[in-house]
Amino acid sequence: MRARHRAGPQLLPQQACVFTQLPTDCAAVKSNNLDMYTPPSTTPVKGNIMSNAKKLRNERQAILSGIRARQKAKERRTKTFLYGGFGLVLAAIITAVAIVLTGAVQERNALAEAAKQPIEGVSTYDNLSRNHVQEAVQYPQEPGVGGDHSARWVNCAVYTAPVNEQGAVHSLEHGAVWITYTPALPQEQINALTELAKDNQYVLLSPDDNQTDPITATAWGQQLPLQNADDPRIRAFVAKNAKSPDAPEPNAPCTGGTDG
Repeated sequence: MRARHRAGPQLLPQQACVFTQLPTDCAAVKSNNLDMYTPPSTTPVKGNIMSNAKKLRNERQAILSGIRARQKAKERRTKTFLYGGFGLVLAAIITAVAIVLTGAVQERNALAEAAKQPIEGVSTYDNLSRNHVQEAVQYPQEPGVGGDHSARWVNCAVYTAPVNEQGAVHSLEHGAVWITYTPALPQEQINALTELAKDNQYVLLSPDDNQTDPITATAWGQQLPLQNADDPRIRAFVAKNAKSPDAPEPNAPCTGGTDG
């Protein structure tokens, strides 16, 4: 025989209030209005947990997205600053180089133009002999502007002691410019003359104990006395006469001779 299960006793609302102790049950019972009774919420707890987890996930993703966006914005600002700064520096360098090159071209053009004009104060000497001799030569100018000279020329360079005069005159024959100065010339002016000599392969510079003018620029058959190294005529003289086609032996070397 099958066992029969009896249904449990049905609880009245008053008994449910005592048994469950739910405020909603009790409120309905105490007011004797059973229609007010509302059963407890039946929303599953598991659904609430899943909903909260999804909400937390979304909030976390929003926070991470915000952090990434701020990082990317910072990187863009950094790149803009770096590239922009580099661009400014590059532009400044290009501008500076352009200014220097423009100035150099303008100076070279001005010197070339000045070299075409007669230079004030230059003395000229014609009909100079060109024999190679072994004995010393007494030149009427100081230093000599041409005439008989040594068979070996003096290399174009900067010298801090007097050089052989007969050898230097031979250098003039090759188209060199010989710049001499008294030992009393201030050092800053000597430095300026040194820079000028280094800029030209057909210039030799040396002191001269016997000249009276502070500075003398000499080419074959030409001489220009000067009082200081800032005189613009000295550059014009070099531009006009260094490696000049008017020299007796133009394009002959100013190297391969003797040092002083």
